Amino acid sequence: MKKFYLPLFLLSLLMFLSGCEMVVFQPEGPQARSILGLINFSIVMMLFVIAVVFALFIYIVWKYRETAKNKDYEPEEEKGSIALEITWTVIPLLIVIALTIPTVLVTFAVEDVPKGYEDKEPITIHVTAADWKWIFSYPEEDIQTVNYVNIPIDTPILFKLTSASTMQSFWVPQLGGQKYAMANMENELYLLAERPGTFMGRNTNFNGQGYAYMDFDVVAKTEEDYEKWVQDVKQTAPTLTEEKYMQILYPGVVGRMTFNETHLQWVNHADHDAQIFLHQDTYRNYYHTQGEGYEREYNTIEPRLSEEGGQ
Repeated sequence: MKKFYLPLFLLSLLMFLSGCEMVVFQPEGPQARSILGLINFSIVMMLFVIAVVFALFIYIVWKYRETAKNKDYEPEEEKGSIALEITWTVIPLLIVIALTIPTVLVTFAVEDVPKGYEDKEPITIHVTAADWKWIFSYPEEDIQTVNYVNIPIDTPILFKLTSASTMQSFWVPQLGGQKYAMANMENELYLLAERPGTFMGRNTNFNGQGYAYMDFDVVAKTEEDYEKWVQDVKQTAPTLTEEKYMQILYPGVVGRMTFNETHLQWVNHADHDAQIFLHQDTYRNYYHTQGEGYEREYNTIEPRLSEEGGQ
């Protein structure tokens, strides 16, 4: 029965994966499409290498198998083959070069404004990671959202990534690759959506007990719907205060939120001298110095709050 275990396992794995939504293979922007092309090229190279190795394996096993004619055959002693040594050194080197060239080209390409959109002014959105939520600040519109970000389609978006606490990883697989968000420094990432829709984003760097809840939505809208959303926020969303922002920063799980004004007027966590909120005492000390006397239990995960403000 043991010989049937592996085929059954592979069949079960295939059935399981067939039910998964492989969003990385469903690109909705030029950056993601370039990355998918690189992934597909790498898969083809891998399958080619596997095919060659298995073909050689089968050939060698068959050619040098024991038969009645060669049962007592003793091969001559070999000291080595310069030709073989060169062959199995050069071939892996060529494979590495074949993978390196497109990887470098794609990596540099996705670091810039997507090709074909160079003449369109990018929208800058500051992204601040915190435990365990994502904070998006629109300095031009003076709007701030939590756990979701609205963007217009066919417009380059420049995300400026930082963190208020631990290192996080920002990834929207249908729109592009991932980049790290780290305290007291800033990384930049260009993304672009070509059609309206909601695209999943999440943190891919484990950062504690609330890690599983640290996801967000990228909502791509037409330019008209995006402008309407901005106006709706201006008219209906509450104004962000420093006290409210500190409550949002405190470790915990929250729902979507929308505010007028951004925390950039008080602090930009990308600055080298900005305070890092890593431990419970950091928050308590901040509120003690601010005269708020604010304390909460650090080692708890709160349920997601209801939405605040308009979307």
